[in-house]
Amino acid sequence: MMPELPNCPKCNSEYTYEDRSLFVCPECAHEWTVESAPEAGEGKKLFKDANGNILNDGDSVTVIKDLKVKGSSAVVKIGTKVKNIRLIEGDHDIDCQIDGFGAMKLKSAFVKKI
Repeated sequence: MMPELPNCPKCNSEYTYEDRSLFVCPECAHEWTVESAPEAGEGKKLFKDANGNILNDGDSVTVIKDLKVKGSSAVVKIGTKVKNIRLIEGDHDIDCQIDGFGAMKLKSAFVKKI
C-alpha cells in the first residue's frame, strides 16, 4: 500500500506527489518540504531568512536592505550585523538588540543568516 501523501496546503488538492525531499502540487505548482508540512511541524512555526535558511534563537543575521526606523529619521543600514536574535510570533518575527539603536523588531524577510 502507498503511503498517504498530504493535501496541498495552498489549494487543498489531493493529487500531490513526492519529488525527492519535496511535495509538489500539480494543480497550483506549490512545492513544500516534508519538514514544513503541517503534520510534521507539530504546531511550531519555521522561521526562514530571505534566502530560505531556517533561523533559530541565538543566530546571527545581517540586514539585506536599508530599513527605516518607524517614528525616527534613523536608518538601519544594509550589512548591519545582528547577534543573538530571538524569534517571536507576529509580522515582525525577530526580536533583537542593534548596536546604536537598541531593542528592535525585524522581519525575517529582510535578513540573511550568517
